[in-house]
Amino acid sequence: MRPPGARTVGRALTALLVLAVGACASTSARQVASTTGTGQTRATTTAVLPGTGRPPVVVGDKNTPEQFVLGELYEQALAAEGFSVSLNRNIGPIQVTIRALQQGTLSMYPEYIDVWNHQVAGDHRTFTSSHAAYEAGQQFAGRHGLRLLNPTPFGNTEALAVTDYYAITHGLSTVRDLRTLPLLTAGGPPQFKAGGLVALERAYGLSPPAFKILPLGSQYQALSQRIVQAAAVNTTDGDLASGDYRVLSDPRHVLGWGNVVPVVPKTVLQKEGPTFTATVNAVSALLTLSAMRQLNEQVELHVDPATAAAQFLETHGLVPPSG
Repeated sequence: MRPPGARTVGRALTALLVLAVGACASTSARQVASTTGTGQTRATTTAVLPGTGRPPVVVGDKNTPEQFVLGELYEQALAAEGFSVSLNRNIGPIQVTIRALQQGTLSMYPEYIDVWNHQVAGDHRTFTSSHAAYEAGQQFAGRHGLRLLNPTPFGNTEALAVTDYYAITHGLSTVRDLRTLPLLTAGGPPQFKAGGLVALERAYGLSPPAFKILPLGSQYQALSQRIVQAAAVNTTDGDLASGDYRVLSDPRHVLGWGNVVPVVPKTVLQKEGPTFTATVNAVSALLTLSAMRQLNEQVELHVDPATAAAQFLETHGLVPPSG
């Protein structure tokens, strides 16, 4: 271990300090010598971070702004605990990702529980709670040498939103309330009309008199300009942080559960130790729906995902203050 710099009294004392520090290089703390005003030396100890010396960690994320933020959050929090972490962005199709986890080239990545259950586990059941969805996914993961760490409080799913003014004017709080509006025009991408809207009609009897196909990203503009009265959105969209729009609740959760679960091989958890699990879970616990919307809003306003993540983690005490 290279001894930290310190003011010393004479070359002889410097040599003694080098020997003393070298002798304790294998311990979990390093000794730092400083000189007092009277010429006497005193020693302080600084604990080595718990991730120091653990095997390298590769955190992956998918090719979306939200996933870029998630990857940065987990990577930076782990690095602050001393883990040697690298970030692999845009990890590719699910089949490739799972193979990378099993082969050891990927240590963890954040996945949405519905995607995990439907596309990885092949489980297309409708779950009555996020906990039930998580437990089903955990059972599948366990049978394949993997583990799902704690889910985030937020869930990213499709939804219908209206302007806040329109919701107040018409007394809207749930999707079911839209049935009372005879002149309703809904809007969204074609896939929502063929999927989500059909599910909402079956569950709530919602059948808008008109549906307008909207390009991706134009939903909020269409709402504000009154081109449509209800639009398909995602519940973590950054535009929702403004308070100008209201997501109508889906009481039966027919549009699913979108809580994020970090997927990790059991072998990685064993090698990295309990601080690894605790750190990842600590990050996940902070990610409320409001927090995720605000983070996504920052990225939409062209804040770099790494910067947005660093500011968030610093605010919540998971990384040291910058500077």
